[in-house]
Amino acid sequence: MDTNLEIAFHNMDSQPELEAYIRERAEKTEKLFDRLVGMRVAVEAQHRQHKTGNVFDVHIELMVPGQDIVVSRKPNKAKERYANPDARTSIRDAFEAADRQLKEYKDKMRRDVKVHDPEQPGRVSQLNPNEDHGFITTNTGTQLYFHRNSCLNVDMDQLKTGDPVKYVEATGDTGPTASKVWRASGSDTELRAT
Repeated sequence: MDTNLEIAFHNMDSQPELEAYIRERAEKTEKLFDRLVGMRVAVEAQHRQHKTGNVFDVHIELMVPGQDIVVSRKPNKAKERYANPDARTSIRDAFEAADRQLKEYKDKMRRDVKVHDPEQPGRVSQLNPNEDHGFITTNTGTQLYFHRNSCLNVDMDQLKTGDPVKYVEATGDTGPTASKVWRASGSDTELRAT
């Protein structure tokens, strides 16, 4: 597992078979979202009660960019749902809830990527062709990163600092980027080509 994983047991001894099960479930959860930064899992044994048996609380904290997703699962009517509630069942239920929340977060992130009006003008402010990227100064004065693969109908090597371009702004891993870049109509280079 690539993600930092912390496992803690409260009011009970550490159990290697439960730790192995937690690691197995954590690996499955990690595959749902490749940008998971870390994960904390705490299993707590509640006091033994005559009517409900030994009930376990499981808390899972998923650290994702921008926020943490926290799942706290106390088995609801554990004795009614399960013949013999145990830590493994509680861990399974908590991971199922965490997986659902992580999928919802991932879907929300996908919907939050906004594509803006493609008619936004800008100018090439910096080119780093050896590193396959450059920057555009927007009409509001901000800088947008763009990659060589973002260039449409023009090769990055044909662009020069100061060339007017149009772009589509999108939200990338590190903030706003230009996901598509093309030469603005009426630029000197385009006029020379006609």
